[in-house]
Amino acid sequence: MNNEIAKSKINLMALSKKELEDYFISIQEKPFRATQIIKWVHQRGVSDISKMTDLSKNLRDKLNVTCEIKVPEVVFEQTSKDGTKKWVIKVGEKDLIEMVLIPENNRSTLCVSSQVGCAVDCSFCATGKQGFSRNLSLDEIIGQVWVAANSFGLPRDPNSRHITNVVMMGMGEPLLNFEPVVEAMNLMVDDNAYGLSKRKVTLSTSGIVPKIDELSKVTDIALTISLHAPNDELRNELVPINKKYPIQELLDSVNRYVASCNDKRVTTIEYILIDGINDGLDHAEQLSKLLEQLPSKINLIPFNAFEGSNYLKPSGNRVKRFQRHLQDRGYVTTIRSTRGDDIMAACGQLVGQVNDKTRRKERSKNQIKTKAL
Repeated sequence: MNNEIAKSKINLMALSKKELEDYFISIQEKPFRATQIIKWVHQRGVSDISKMTDLSKNLRDKLNVTCEIKVPEVVFEQTSKDGTKKWVIKVGEKDLIEMVLIPENNRSTLCVSSQVGCAVDCSFCATGKQGFSRNLSLDEIIGQVWVAANSFGLPRDPNSRHITNVVMMGMGEPLLNFEPVVEAMNLMVDDNAYGLSKRKVTLSTSGIVPKIDELSKVTDIALTISLHAPNDELRNELVPINKKYPIQELLDSVNRYVASCNDKRVTTIEYILIDGINDGLDHAEQLSKLLEQLPSKINLIPFNAFEGSNYLKPSGNRVKRFQRHLQDRGYVTTIRSTRGDDIMAACGQLVGQVNDKTRRKERSKNQIKTKAL
């Protein structure tokens, strides 16, 4: 009997604010109880309902019978020599995901996963080569932020937010898991939860055009575009979703997103530089002309090697030459420092593995084909 009750318990971490309000109304409680729960769980990092002292004892007892606060299970963690930290997290019965925390001066950026594997299958990304298993639920996404925030120690001080930035750049394409990702980001920017600025929460997409348009109707968080090529022919090879949504359609959708925001918005363009593939001066010139139509800054990312890839990282001189060409044409162009590559935590290296030799055993048999996206 106890097992049956446990199985039927509602995970409060899996409910959005609106769903929490509806739940409390359904049990004849005031909807403001939702805000109290959000403060305890997300602002203070508490997962024990019995410790939520501003709830009456009767309500706590009732919630303990019908509800739980279930957080993701960390199965492995590792810290790079440069201070980057990687967690491998078990979700469900058999799937593993990874998240990465990158400390830098007075900021810490958390890279959060949205899917187990990835269906987009970019040729330069280890995650896509694992295949696609499933989307993550709200609790599995926001639970990553919860785990990282609690890693700085308890009790949490709501006025000392150790995580300053969150980027939806981990495993998966966020816009292919739309509603849970949006609800998770809503909690990230909620003053009663993690209290991040909308400018400090970034969604990175390979370019799911209809979902970018849909996103503009529900939020104005920072948007980053994983472009990686200045023309359709090359991008079709590197980012197969481009066959469905070519570059011009993508840029048009980004311009619509920017127009929907209430501020002057500069979109970040991510561009992974691969030796001899997309790092020539002709590519830089094409990119400079392409982006004339979009207020943007460019973040160059030297390719990070992974097992099974034949791509190579370009030399530092080639990277700087590419950067100078874009800077000479008036673009703010940065080079992303490679962080955590000694623990396979750098951009494009996340695969859900317990260590460098043991990759997760479960790989999807149902990878979504690009044409079906």
